Amino acid sequence: MKDIEDIIIRSFRESSRVKEVFVNENLSRLVKVIDVITRALSGGNKILLFGNGGSAADSQHIAAEFVNRFMIERPPLPAIALCTDTSVITSIANDYDFSEIFSKQIRAIGNEGDVAWGISTSGSSPNVLKAFEAAGRLGITTIAFTGKDGGEMARIADHCLNVSSNSTPRIQEAHITAGHVICDMVDYKLFKNPDDKS
Repeated sequence: MKDIEDIIIRSFRESSRVKEVFVNENLSRLVKVIDVITRALSGGNKILLFGNGGSAADSQHIAAEFVNRFMIERPPLPAIALCTDTSVITSIANDYDFSEIFSKQIRAIGNEGDVAWGISTSGSSPNVLKAFEAAGRLGITTIAFTGKDGGEMARIADHCLNVSSNSTPRIQEAHITAGHVICDMVDYKLFKNPDDKS
């Protein structure tokens, strides 16, 4: 039992440490990402989120916070998780290739001024990279949530928030915390302090 308790405590401490390092390394970039998303939403554009596995779940989670609400009562905000429509995803994967599942959706519904927010703990998911390439051709701003060394996503994204860890669970925990902070600050800028939409 003592071994299990020690492992639990170690996991919580490591999660806290990774988040502390993340905010120290990314604070100014996080503020910039909040500004980019606020500006897109205040201009009538939308957020397109996508990732695989746990990152797909995070995409859906964050999209729900925008569309429904986060902490305050306010109008719904346009955000779409591109990993939820199984008919679209499986038809693209079957007829073309799994690497195209997000890029084709971006080409179908993305518009200049939108934000494409890709999440990958490795920073190297081929379908997320292709989505960023498609977004770039359409004038859509790209935001990468990555881990490890950031991978190729860190090099091609307009904005990258990287979690300096090799542990997938710790990266995901930092990602969802950052996602919650972004939702909270976008709400603050749009509805609590509406003069600050920079």
